[in-house]
Amino acid sequence: MQVDLLIGGESRPATNNRTFNRTNPVTGDIASTAAAATPSDVAEAAEAASKAFPDWAQKGPAERRALLNKAADALEANTPDIIAMMLSETGATGGWAGFNCMLAAGMLREAAAMTTQISGEVIPSNKPGSLAMSQRKPLGVCLGIAPWNAPVILGVRAVAMAIACGNTAILKASELCPATHRAIGTAFADAGFPPGVLNIVSNAPKDAAEIVSALIAHPAVRHVNFTGSTNVGRIIASEAAKHLKPVLLELGGKAPMVVLSDADLDGAVNGAAFGAFMNQGQICMSTERIIVEESIAEAFVSAFAAKANGLPAGNPNENVVLGSLITQEAAEKMDALIEDATAKGAIVVAGGTRDGTIHKATLLDHVTPDMRIYNEESFGPVKPIIRVKDAEAAVRVANDTSYGLAASVYSNDIKRALSVADQIESGICHINGPTVGDEAQMPFGGVKDSGYGRFGGKAAIDAFTTQRWVTIEDAQQHYPF
Repeated sequence: MQVDLLIGGESRPATNNRTFNRTNPVTGDIASTAAAATPSDVAEAAEAASKAFPDWAQKGPAERRALLNKAADALEANTPDIIAMMLSETGATGGWAGFNCMLAAGMLREAAAMTTQISGEVIPSNKPGSLAMSQRKPLGVCLGIAPWNAPVILGVRAVAMAIACGNTAILKASELCPATHRAIGTAFADAGFPPGVLNIVSNAPKDAAEIVSALIAHPAVRHVNFTGSTNVGRIIASEAAKHLKPVLLELGGKAPMVVLSDADLDGAVNGAAFGAFMNQGQICMSTERIIVEESIAEAFVSAFAAKANGLPAGNPNENVVLGSLITQEAAEKMDALIEDATAKGAIVVAGGTRDGTIHKATLLDHVTPDMRIYNEESFGPVKPIIRVKDAEAAVRVANDTSYGLAASVYSNDIKRALSVADQIESGICHINGPTVGDEAQMPFGGVKDSGYGRFGGKAAIDAFTTQRWVTIEDAQQHYPF
């Protein structure tokens, strides 16, 4: 599949027809051949977005809303093609790819609904006869950098609310799924968006640092959002700081799921399995630590291991729960985590094996702080179980991490669950639900090394607009001189 850039409403190759290949992680075949942008292509994308901004910023909410709703319809209409692209480029299952399209369409519709919620306020002034107001104004060109693991959801999230707020946008596609990210641009084009409102740039892996730096540095770009690893997030924030540009960061996670002694065990097992193994554990909110009170640990671990061992893993084109990991390197990391943990006393109670990039759902019991899997984000289907004495110890372990994105607490005593949840340091916490969950209207983001700022709903309006103070005053007012 050939993937072009989208710049100023035109689908075009990169300068000198430069391209790169993305291979299917399962078969090794070429999944897509994508345009490899150069800094000059980046400049053209930024200038196209800048040129489109004044007119787009002046569009009324009804016009923006209608176009965003049409983009949602177009995305849904293209869902079969997008699913095929996503399976080929990322090795994800059809169910995960279909869910991506469904939620992304919902995000576009939520962004459409928010166009009439971009409101200001009247603020009392100390000047007699003066009317003082705060207005919400768009920022200009917004750069969104999205990852491969939930490519349609996160690609749409990177641009939808920015555009709804009157900004224009550039989406930097992931090197691991350029065709899937480019499909978002096709949906916007099919909807009839004006040229330059959304631009999409793809780049060869070896050029990533240069292209990202050029995008952030361009004078037209006024805001950056990034979803990805904490290490890269630090680089993005540092680059943006050089140019005094605000950043919204949604980064890595080590989400704890706390199972208290009075939890519904069947419900907790089902929630843990979904949170730990959806998309092979390659989600920022994936359950990365299962923390269980000792009094119920044996029963929980036995039931969870049976559940995990029953989850089919294989070629994502087949009827499986776990498809492929994104790369061979990611698969080999699972081997290293298991080897390290078992050498230090952990016990494999489920899974533990792989075939190429297909890894079975794996549980490591009796994990301790000296093991890599205790602190390190696995971003795969290898998960630690940590046994604790009581709820106080569970909170201590839950917070014993530099991350703070999602969390979960299971208990039939809601007052007790709320008390534990209130003590966990995270941007998101679910009681009697899995750590993995997303809704377009919710404030989504983390604390600590999981980033700052929020996507979703009214929180995203704050992220993608600036406040402006405006007054209407008496021209004959008194001055001291």
